[in-house]
Amino acid sequence: MRFILIDKVVSLEPGKQIKTVKSVSLAEEYLADHFPTFPVLPGVLLLEGLIESASWLVREAENFAHSMILLEQAKNVKYRSFLAPGSHIEYTVEAKTIEENISSFSGFGLSDGQRIVEAKFALKHFNLSSQDSKMAAVDANIIENMKKRWKLLSC
Repeated sequence: MRFILIDKVVSLEPGKQIKTVKSVSLAEEYLADHFPTFPVLPGVLLLEGLIESASWLVREAENFAHSMILLEQAKNVKYRSFLAPGSHIEYTVEAKTIEENISSFSGFGLSDGQRIVEAKFALKHFNLSSQDSKMAAVDANIIENMKKRWKLLSC
């Protein structure tokens, strides 16, 4: 993912729930095009904030076993308002299931006490080396980088 959409982990109940925050700055690259006269965090990136939060819940629960955690399915996605620069959003994601290769979640994002986004979604998780053993070093590198990022986010 080109953009990092989580600034900090606020709380964690391992395998059950995670709360994270994101502060939207006018300096964020995507705001120049979305929209120049009315900059807001794009809806797809609001959803990605939920997905990224859930990904950390999976990584922590599985002790960083997989290098890849990707969106498998999103449903009942609702966007309720805009999120402008200077705003903060707190994501709450609850795990329905965390299994070996797929997990399901529900989550929402709040800003100033108002729901901005909510969704139910599933993530698939795997290692690149499961299809090509030559990718084991890439998996290890990605996992090591994610562990370093986790230390920064969960301080």
